[in-house]
Amino acid sequence: MNAASAAASGSAGYRAPWWLPGGHLQTIYPALCIDRPFVAYRRERWDTPCGQDFIDVDLVDGTRPDAPCVLLFHGLEGSSDSHYARSLMALVAARGWHGAIPHFRGCSGEANLAPRFYHSGDAEELDWIIRRLRPRYPGPFHVAGVSLGGNAMLRWLGEGRHGAGIVDAAVSVSAPLDLAAGGAALSTGFNRLYTRMFLQTLKPKALAKLERYPGLFDRDRLLAANDLYSFDNVVTAPLHGYRDTDDYWHRASARHVLHDIVVPTLVLNARNDPFLPGRHLPRTAAPAVTLEYPATGGHVGFPTAPFPGRIDWLPQRILRFFDDTAGRRSPLAAPHARAEAAAAVSSLHPWTTS
Repeated sequence: MNAASAAASGSAGYRAPWWLPGGHLQTIYPALCIDRPFVAYRRERWDTPCGQDFIDVDLVDGTRPDAPCVLLFHGLEGSSDSHYARSLMALVAARGWHGAIPHFRGCSGEANLAPRFYHSGDAEELDWIIRRLRPRYPGPFHVAGVSLGGNAMLRWLGEGRHGAGIVDAAVSVSAPLDLAAGGAALSTGFNRLYTRMFLQTLKPKALAKLERYPGLFDRDRLLAANDLYSFDNVVTAPLHGYRDTDDYWHRASARHVLHDIVVPTLVLNARNDPFLPGRHLPRTAAPAVTLEYPATGGHVGFPTAPFPGRIDWLPQRILRFFDDTAGRRSPLAAPHARAEAAAAVSSLHPWTTS
């Protein structure tokens, strides 16, 4: 049994508090009921490579230029204000490190300009963001992704292979590694609560997009969509080059690339995550990948401590993984090799999208 398989057996260090039983409570309570720390962000607006759109990036400035940097990609309809983002960036700031949270298009509080939005397999979008940010920070450069952002990050790592060595280590949290299985889980029972929550913001954004670009997709079908499968069939898949939802969910799932990753990577998923039940979690991955599947934690929850609880276990686990991998960085960590890797990634993923 390799290291990834051993970790996947469930010998992880997290255990949910007794007073917060079940995956749903461990998902909802940390997001809504536990105080999140204040973070002093500095925002930058970047033009996209095509010059026809923008993204907003919220930054935390470290205490010295060569301090490590942590880049975080948020989840579906998340932002730098999400509970997991603020808890991680507060700890990053406390260490004197640099931090960055790029907002996926339309998630920073202002509608983006191009027809496209963002999606779970958006490796090319991550590519230009990482390559633009990396030269700013001469010290260790780490990347993390949560939920949708975690899946997209894993796609980038797997597709880039050695070219992804421009980053030193990566952590994926609660990624929907099998999008079809996750979509099916979110379409039944109590899980439909999460679907309604997502559609409450996704539909108005799509309608506003339709006002700007008449005929972009079918308005009546959008209004009738009552689950993510239907929404993705009308909006996400056709806008981003997929035939339909089935094609999108299959091709964008990160489970297909876990054996291609060469950067030290932690994949952290609770087995009671309502968004992706434990039976669908991959059991093996590349040697560089550690699969950590604690029995509890919910979806991006991982609360700890006596009532009313804390949400600091997850950021501590993320940074501990980065600390642990600092001494075993690959040869690609050398500056000249990083430059070569960046050029390799550029040739693999040219800036072709708006």
